Amino acid sequence: MLIIDCHAHICSGDEKRYPPKENPLRSPGGKMAAEDLRRTSQANGVRAVRAIQTVSFYGYDNRYLCDSAKANRGWMRGVCTLNPDDPRSPGLLRRFAREYGVATLRSVPSPSRNTGFDDAGVRALWKTAADLGVSIDIFLMRLEMVPSATKILTEFPKITVGFDHCMDLKPGPLLAPGLEAVIRLARFGNLYPKLDFIGTGTTRRFPCEDLHDACLTIIAAYGPERCVWASSFPNDLWTPNITYSEHLRLFTEVLPLNTAARRAILGETARRLWFPELKV
Repeated sequence: MLIIDCHAHICSGDEKRYPPKENPLRSPGGKMAAEDLRRTSQANGVRAVRAIQTVSFYGYDNRYLCDSAKANRGWMRGVCTLNPDDPRSPGLLRRFAREYGVATLRSVPSPSRNTGFDDAGVRALWKTAADLGVSIDIFLMRLEMVPSATKILTEFPKITVGFDHCMDLKPGPLLAPGLEAVIRLARFGNLYPKLDFIGTGTTRRFPCEDLHDACLTIIAAYGPERCVWASSFPNDLWTPNITYSEHLRLFTEVLPLNTAARRAILGETARRLWFPELKV
């Protein structure tokens, strides 16, 4: 079965060549580099990975992400993150796509203006992505951002958009309204939810049964052909209750999915969107 990891963070151990930002968020085990990701993913039968710019470590300095994407084109696609408040960002996106093969922009709301995604800087980056044929991953994590995200999704119906963490769903009082918002967004046929929120949000150890129902509800609303698996590597930092292998086992063994649904979520959807050259 083809398995593609659609969300893994990478950071270099060479902090002279790739200096981190002030007070970076570090993996407890220190295993965050592209080669660490490759070893972990291959050990679990993963064929390809979408590597995410780690803003919590580098901010908007995408040098390591770009160099890694270019050097590992056979198994990696790079997802850069750019500051929508910086007028240089559209030009950087063009350069990253042209020179390094970066395939996706992770879109964040304006960090300094109270506009969310309904923002001129955000819109300029989406327009650039559309012109380049680059996809978007939308970093929509808070309920108050849903209206602005809805507006920009309405304006760009043809861009492939990965849905990071599905509103960061986790058990508690925000689970029901967050899940309701995720389900309402299913009307956008170009939106593809990443189902890694089980690992990032669970309060329990494997098999993390507190978020099974939410995950199955999202799969039913979007269809497995629009859902993708993601690890959120490094797992000792982002999914401390479960390992990379356990996160994968949720979808290979634990959740009650039929074979076609498993194939779609674990790899076929991602192959169609981001790795069409991969042979099954």
